[in-house]
Amino acid sequence: MTIATEPIGSLPRSATLLHALAAHAQGTLDATDLAKQQEQAVADTLTRLERVGSPVLVDGEQSKPSFATYPVTGLDTLSPDGAVIPFADGHTRQLPSITQGPFRYQVRAETYLRAARQLTDRPLKQAVIAPSALSLLYPATPIEGYPREQFLRDLADEAEADIRGCLDAGAHVVQLDFTEGRLSLKLDPSGGVLDDFIALNNEVLGRFSAEETARIGVHTCPGGDQDSTHSLDIDYAELLPKLFQLKAGNFYLELAGEADPERVLSIVRDHLPPAARVFLGVTDPIDPVVETPEQVRDRILLAARYIPVEQLGTCDDCGFSPFADDTSTTRDLAFAKIEARVRGTALAEEVLGL
Repeated sequence: MTIATEPIGSLPRSATLLHALAAHAQGTLDATDLAKQQEQAVADTLTRLERVGSPVLVDGEQSKPSFATYPVTGLDTLSPDGAVIPFADGHTRQLPSITQGPFRYQVRAETYLRAARQLTDRPLKQAVIAPSALSLLYPATPIEGYPREQFLRDLADEAEADIRGCLDAGAHVVQLDFTEGRLSLKLDPSGGVLDDFIALNNEVLGRFSAEETARIGVHTCPGGDQDSTHSLDIDYAELLPKLFQLKAGNFYLELAGEADPERVLSIVRDHLPPAARVFLGVTDPIDPVVETPEQVRDRILLAARYIPVEQLGTCDDCGFSPFADDTSTTRDLAFAKIEARVRGTALAEEVLGL
C-alpha cells in the first residue's frame, strides 16, 4: 500500500509564455505561434513533474485562459458583466454571462488531455470546471426564449460530455473544480445556493457508473488567486458535510492553510463516504515559504490519526495559478512545493510502515 499523491492542476506560466500571451492579445503574435509556445510550456511542465517524482502528471493548465472559463473560450454570445468574485485583498474576478441560448461548450477539457498525452505515457490527471460554477453564467434577468431551467439542462449535458470525454481519452482521474462551494456560503449563509450547487453537480455525477466514479474527484478550496482567498473566513464545517454528499470517488481538500486542521480532520472522519478517498492539502500555494518534507510528513501523520490510510491521499491546497495572468507565485517555487509534497509523502509511508 502507498499513499496516493497528486497535483491539483494549474501551475504558473513561464515568463516566455506570459510574454507570448500578451503579444497574442495585442495582435502581434498569431494563434499558431502561441500554440507552439503553449505546447513547449506543457512539455516543460510534464518533464519537471517527472523530475520531482510526481507519480501523476498534469499539464499545468498552460493552455487554459482560466480554470473556470475555458469552455466558453471563443463564444461570441457573452456579456462581460457577470458575477463578481471578491477576494480578501480587495481585488476581484468577474465572470461573463451568456446572452442567448442554447448553451454549448466551445472547448472541451479532453483537448488539453489529448495534447498532453502526445508528450508523455505517464498517468495524466485532467481538471474540469464543475457545472455549478458555470451555472453562474446565466444572468439575473431571464433570457427571452431561453429560461434558466433549459440552460441548466443544457449545462448538465455539456458537463457530462466534458467529463466523459476525458475518461474516454484515458485520464487517470478527472477532477471537478468546485471552489465556489465555500464561497456560496458567503453569498448565501442559509445554504440554499450550496444545496442547488450540490444538486446540479450530482445530477451530472449520477450519470456515471461505479467504475467511472472511482476515477472522478471533486476539489474544493477557499479560492487562491494573487496570493489571496475569497472564502477562508467561512466556517469549513458548513461546507464539508454537504460536500461529501457528492457522488464522487475522490475528494481533494484544502487543509494546509487552515488555522485548526485537527477540527477539519475530525469533520472529514465523521462524513467521508466509506468507499471514497480523500486527498488532503499538505502544501499551501499562497504561503511563499516552501514546506520541508518533514513538515509534510508530520501533516500526513496527523491526518492518519483520523483517516484510514487506505482512504488517504495528499495534494496541494489548490492550483498554483488558476488564472493565466496570476504571477504571484513563481514557477520554481511551485515545483519546489510539489517536490516537498512528494518527498514528505514518501517519508510518511516509511513511518507508517507502508
